Amino acid sequence: MAALLPHENLEIIDHPQAMVNVDGYSSQGTENRRKIIEKAFEKREKKATVIQGKDLLTLNRDDSRSLFREHDVVYVYHNKIDNIGDKLATEEQVFEAVEDACSDLIRLIKKLTGANASNLLITADHGFIYQHRVLADSDFSHAEVNGDKVIKENRRFIIGQDLKESEGLRKFKAKDMGLLGELEIQIPKSINRLRIKGSGSRFVHGGATLQEIIIPVVKVNKKRRGDLSTVEVEVIRNSTSTITSGQLAVTFYQQEPVTDKVQPRILKAGIYTQTGELISDFHDLSFDSPSENPREREYKVRFILTSNANTINNQEVFLRLEEQLTDTSHFKEYKSVPYTIRRSFTSDFDF
Repeated sequence: MAALLPHENLEIIDHPQAMVNVDGYSSQGTENRRKIIEKAFEKREKKATVIQGKDLLTLNRDDSRSLFREHDVVYVYHNKIDNIGDKLATEEQVFEAVEDACSDLIRLIKKLTGANASNLLITADHGFIYQHRVLADSDFSHAEVNGDKVIKENRRFIIGQDLKESEGLRKFKAKDMGLLGELEIQIPKSINRLRIKGSGSRFVHGGATLQEIIIPVVKVNKKRRGDLSTVEVEVIRNSTSTITSGQLAVTFYQQEPVTDKVQPRILKAGIYTQTGELISDFHDLSFDSPSENPREREYKVRFILTSNANTINNQEVFLRLEEQLTDTSHFKEYKSVPYTIRRSFTSDFDF
């Protein structure tokens, strides 16, 4: 949790709770974390604060909007999963706690975006391991916890000084983990638990498995409609606008790269007569390139005329791009480019 705060240095201090100092300041509790965040953002001439998720949900519309109007950054803390899973009496309810936490996060996102928060990062301080069945003896580490000074021991880690080597444990010095200080840390190998009297063993965290150390980072960006646009598409013709064979090669150019605020454009394209009859194959085209290189935003397409094109020689036709109307099956014309069919003979390759 301390690592998620803005910091230059972290240090586990010699305390029975193995609390963490952030740049020399205690990170224990909401108030201390608020002080660390405020101090860090003051250097950037920004205002920041901290609030518990349950407290945010109780704010009315005006108070929640005021919170985000007065602060550039707001940390919101939520702790339902650990609160349930870490207790022996309730660890079997961890799946329900995960579902409840996801529901709470959705409510918080809606609350935040409703209060005009536009950029949200959702993450966690750690993952966890959970086994619903009663653990067998083989699930526990038989390693001895031993050292000159053991400050804190948990099902999945030991913190102390001059910890003795053990075959079932991996030992790290503070500097090995990017921390200040001289404390040492031991972690059981694999998913084995250490035997600790009176604590739950099915829900654990603090070890080095992927489930415990890989965390999600979800970015939510609320866009204002006025900020959104869709890429424009240009038809690049050859030097002539005359179709003299049974094929037409066309290059389409996406004028700008797709970004968070510039959306892709989906079109269908074909060659039509003046009366709207399709006289070529048609193509579904997705203009969704994020590349800054203009060459990589060019799309070359070859249209093959049908045999119906033989009946309209020396007449004007149109290469038409159409775009589907949102939430409907109907299309509207996006762009139309005229050509003249002028063929001296028909092709066996028409279809």
